[in-house]
Amino acid sequence: MQIPFHRPSIGREEIDEVVRTLESGWLTTGPRTARFEEEFRTYAGAPYALAVNSATAGLHLALAALKIGPGDEVITTPLTFCSTVTTIMHVGATPVLADIGGDGNIDPTAVAARITERTRAIIPVHLAGLPCKMNAIWATARRHGLAVIEDAAHAAGSRYGGLPIGSGSSSAVAFSFYATKNLTTGEGGMVTTHSQELADDMRLRCLHGISKGGWERYSDHGNWYYEVLLAGFKYNLSDIQAAVGLHQLRKLERFIEVRTAYAALYREMLAGVEEIELPPDDPGCRHAWHLYIIRLNLEKLAIGRDEFIDALRERGIGASVHFIPIPRHPFFAPFAHRPENSCPRAAALYPRLISIPLYPAMTEAQIEYVARSVAEIARKARNGRPILAGAAAR
Repeated sequence: MQIPFHRPSIGREEIDEVVRTLESGWLTTGPRTARFEEEFRTYAGAPYALAVNSATAGLHLALAALKIGPGDEVITTPLTFCSTVTTIMHVGATPVLADIGGDGNIDPTAVAARITERTRAIIPVHLAGLPCKMNAIWATARRHGLAVIEDAAHAAGSRYGGLPIGSGSSSAVAFSFYATKNLTTGEGGMVTTHSQELADDMRLRCLHGISKGGWERYSDHGNWYYEVLLAGFKYNLSDIQAAVGLHQLRKLERFIEVRTAYAALYREMLAGVEEIELPPDDPGCRHAWHLYIIRLNLEKLAIGRDEFIDALRERGIGASVHFIPIPRHPFFAPFAHRPENSCPRAAALYPRLISIPLYPAMTEAQIEYVARSVAEIARKARNGRPILAGAAAR
């Protein structure tokens, strides 16, 4: 059996909508993008939504619109994809790392300890779709007058306190629609906000800083005139991508139901395997289950994480690691290795992490096969028996 790490769920609805878009003659940002923004805004419970070409673009736009720049510090987690940190650097600010808690998300206590007179914002990341402890983060931000920009790349469909991620009191929330995400447009994203001023500023910056985009000029009775008002970016989402996103969004609740059911099946089948620890959950939230990240109890295993992944691949199962902590990347060494950025809990967790397949296109039989394989590999490794021909040599 071959089970890739991920396969998107693209149906006839998405395909037909893309064909209609191609036939319409309007391919770039236009009416479908506007409709996608409106439907996503409603879904996320936010007054404003801007479709962008990635969550990275959304984070960058929010930082720039908040006028965060040189001399400022922004606190974020070490257990994230590199773009969370590079967007801070792109506006000229300094990233500051606060360690994780037991759930893998940024620890609000560690955030509070990292605040200085230069701190301007906090970027929490909802790892795997499990919401961060936002009430504590928002309270800290209010006490210190800080902006909060949520990296919700994994959290389309997540809920915190019964409300969708995107409806809280953060300055902005950036979502990803990358190929592997719960809702995909291939490449793409959305940034939401409660502030009209911030929404207008981000929209202006999103497309070269010009006063009217192509669709706006077309809709305005063909009025060709526009003005460049600032040095903006090329971050817009096309109608071709929005055509996919519209139908993915309408299916998202069903996708989350399937992911949740599969996560429960994994939990049931792996509950008695002492060699691994199951992903954390929070009964007060809705986990979107973008990822299912097991943690190896390495002290009970005769092999390490790499050998475990190799064993899964020998059984036809794709696996990955989320994430390589920021301090381990050579590019970030100049700031990441400073004592004030020390994050020992993230460093200790990293060697234990394996993301196993979880997506709606899987079948229950495939979930069961993956779970049985994980359990068998773990138990064989616990007994000290080699599971790969080259395991002992490594």
